[in-house]
Amino acid sequence: MEVSMSFSQDSDDEYEKFIKRMNPPRVVIDNETCKNATVIQVDSQNKHGILLDVVQVLTDLNLIITKAYISSDGGWFMDVFNVTDQNGNKVKDEVMLDYIKKCLGPEGCYSSSMRSVGVKPSMDHTAIELTGSDRPGLLSEVSAVLTHLKCNVVNAEVWTHNTRAAAVMHVTDEETGGPITDPDRLSGIKELLCNVLKGSNKSGGAKTAVSYEVTHTDRRLHQMMFADRDYERTDDDTLDERLRPNVNVVNWYDKDYSVVTIKSKDRPKLLFDTVCTLTDMQYVVFHANIAGEGPEAYQEYYIRHVDGSPVKSDAERERVIQCLEAAIERRVSEGLKLELCTTDRVGLLSAVTRIFRENSLSVTRAEVATKAGKALNTFYVRDASGCPVDAKVIDSIRQSIGQTILKVKGNTEDLKQTSQESPTRFLFGGLFKSRSFVNFGLVRSYS
Repeated sequence: MEVSMSFSQDSDDEYEKFIKRMNPPRVVIDNETCKNATVIQVDSQNKHGILLDVVQVLTDLNLIITKAYISSDGGWFMDVFNVTDQNGNKVKDEVMLDYIKKCLGPEGCYSSSMRSVGVKPSMDHTAIELTGSDRPGLLSEVSAVLTHLKCNVVNAEVWTHNTRAAAVMHVTDEETGGPITDPDRLSGIKELLCNVLKGSNKSGGAKTAVSYEVTHTDRRLHQMMFADRDYERTDDDTLDERLRPNVNVVNWYDKDYSVVTIKSKDRPKLLFDTVCTLTDMQYVVFHANIAGEGPEAYQEYYIRHVDGSPVKSDAERERVIQCLEAAIERRVSEGLKLELCTTDRVGLLSAVTRIFRENSLSVTRAEVATKAGKALNTFYVRDASGCPVDAKVIDSIRQSIGQTILKVKGNTEDLKQTSQESPTRFLFGGLFKSRSFVNFGLVRSYS
């Protein structure tokens, strides 16, 4: 039986390779036709998940998709994307254009290596995945435990949505600078982090895992929050209704499609988030029209389940709507945007988030990166009580950390102006001006 199954899989692989040789992917990049965007056309053999793969490549290059047309009836797949750079200009960089052709063409996109495009192998770090109930100060507690366990956070993505939190954190050993591989040590790290995630709610749904696979962080976060059922509405849902997307699903019975329409505020990575969710819910996109050149985006998808059927019931329809709403909302950044740039140090994330926590700031989303010895971190914060963030508190925090190290970015409407003196007394004033701050007692013992 095993020999028969192996022969069948080998035959399927050889047949797929034969089809690829007969119909190799074709990528055409046009910078002439459209006045204000670069047009990228991709034609190839069709298979489930291929649309997500292509969108992921473009998104990982930080390109903005302003328009898209997708058609994949039968065995052929055709996509046309209008893209710009972050500044709204055409993509003229020849190195990037060659990279796109290589990734999406015969050499890269549809081979087994394609799914790792934009994903770094985990040989130089250990990936830790966390999910649990969100609460003020959670990131501070998690990072404090990791510092206490001599783990250095080199990269991290943290999302919160609908009272749930998820994080993918890349850590290294403080002494060796390499990945942590000892099974007993990893088991202890997982246990302590799980206790922190549970907090006082010992029966709460908290999960920790160590991943050895090459993963795409954003896609993994979507999968983790989907598995954690963050799409189910609660009474604590506080998202501004103006930010909530308008999602509708109707069946087109003549063609056996379900038509999904989405109207929402436009933002980077919006197309990736929706396509990722449809793919992970096992729906196939046969046709789509995407328009996002103004402040609002419009998305229209013609889908079927992988079993060939459209949406079958009102319950399934409602679940699709809720999951797509959640996929879009997860990356809606509520709160004040703060950017930190400084020399990376062990315990840096723990020190920064502890100061946030001691000043009643809750982190709603975080992006932590380390490049060439520099820490490049972005935090979205809001007052833990739900009130606007006090401008005096932010000023005091910046004075403590360093005006040039921590900067306020984007919309400052969430700042509450007050003439009162901030009651905050910083225990760690000047820590960021000293390279020895990691020797201070920044964490308590969790043993």
